[in-house]
Amino acid sequence: MNIIILGSGQVGSSIAEILSREENDITVVDRNRKILQTMQDRMDIRTVQGDASSPEVLGQAGAEDADLILAVTNSDEVNMIACQVAHSLFHTPTKIARVRSADFLGHPELFCKSAIPIDVIISPEQILTNQIHRLIEYPGALQVIDFADGKIRLVGLRAYYGGALVGHELRELKDHLPSVKTRVAAIYRQDRAIIPTGSTTIEADDEVFFIATQNDIRLVMQELRSIEEAGKKVFIAGAGNIGFRLAQSLEKSGFQVKLIERNTERARQVSEKLENTVVLQGDAADEELLRQENIDNMELFCSLTNEDEANILSAMLAKRLGARRAMAIVNRSSYIDLIESSVLDIAISPRLSTVSALLSHVRRGDVVAAHSLRRGVAEAIEAIAHGDRKTSKIVGRKLAEIKLPEGATIGAIMRNDELIDLEDDAVVEDGDHIIIFVIDKRRISDVERLFQVSATFF
Repeated sequence: MNIIILGSGQVGSSIAEILSREENDITVVDRNRKILQTMQDRMDIRTVQGDASSPEVLGQAGAEDADLILAVTNSDEVNMIACQVAHSLFHTPTKIARVRSADFLGHPELFCKSAIPIDVIISPEQILTNQIHRLIEYPGALQVIDFADGKIRLVGLRAYYGGALVGHELRELKDHLPSVKTRVAAIYRQDRAIIPTGSTTIEADDEVFFIATQNDIRLVMQELRSIEEAGKKVFIAGAGNIGFRLAQSLEKSGFQVKLIERNTERARQVSEKLENTVVLQGDAADEELLRQENIDNMELFCSLTNEDEANILSAMLAKRLGARRAMAIVNRSSYIDLIESSVLDIAISPRLSTVSALLSHVRRGDVVAAHSLRRGVAEAIEAIAHGDRKTSKIVGRKLAEIKLPEGATIGAIMRNDELIDLEDDAVVEDGDHIIIFVIDKRRISDVERLFQVSATFF
């Protein structure tokens, strides 16, 4: 696929690195020559220096032959104009833009072919808000990802003694939960991936990924660790776009929310917009203030400012003062490796969350959703099977017959809004939604080929 990426920031560089390893022709456009040179030195990509919304620069980048334009500069306006130029002058088939402003997002009628022709809008703040809200619903989960329009979810958690299945073989899960359709898709033990089989024994500290319906998630979680109740008291540090949106979302769901913001004017603005949230003006790292606000009674502390160090330190302080759990937004991946689990309960990467939202739109085949997992090492894909036994490598075949790439496992098959049992003799049908977990992203192109219909395939 011929892809032009506009912007070489964290998201642009990350998606360029992922896609350049997957048989794509990537061109990155940015004003900063030094950053482009650094990217070109370590990736197999082409770069063009210049203004991302310039017709001349887009022409130099090859917009006339591009399959997709991905506009992820730091400017909403530049991203929108670039998509307009790509549509009007170069007839680019697919245009994806990152748009942050709630003012723009509040008018979806703007984004159509007769106005601003953007096919897919990515809102990082809304993506993160949804992600954090799901984690709050399931205490103990490290990742909670929607598939099949939210009907089923992939959950990642760390197994601990206290879970009924810990110390036992996976085959016993069906005996423990005979009426629950669930599947363990992958296990990581000391950062080493294990392809699960019925004889695999779950050990304490294993990172386990399983798939289940929303109603069954807690039942499966309690097999892997002592179940925690989702508390209703949440303390948020930072009233930026993410903190404000999260407070709005939580108060509508019946949570008791406190929000602290250092900037006086911003604190005043959000206090006027929020209905049931207590808004405080102050420093989230002020120990005395946290004590006065009964931080020891909070089930969760979320640090969501723009500064990694401030987020980490305030979350650590809140945890030490008695908050049951603490999570923080952390942009630097090296920090995440150091602090997650050992210092904080959850470290959230905005970059990886945004990249995950983009992946489904650049995958070949009928891919409905794609999510980057374990800091970009693994990926989970939901794709729709099409064709028949003559034209498809999977349709009309039993699961035991399907030759999956090494390190790939089928985690679930959804048919007519129902999960089907993943027995070896189960046959894949046209229109099935299949969720595949891939532990090695270098195998993604092999997975994509499974879902490509070929009139000449026998």
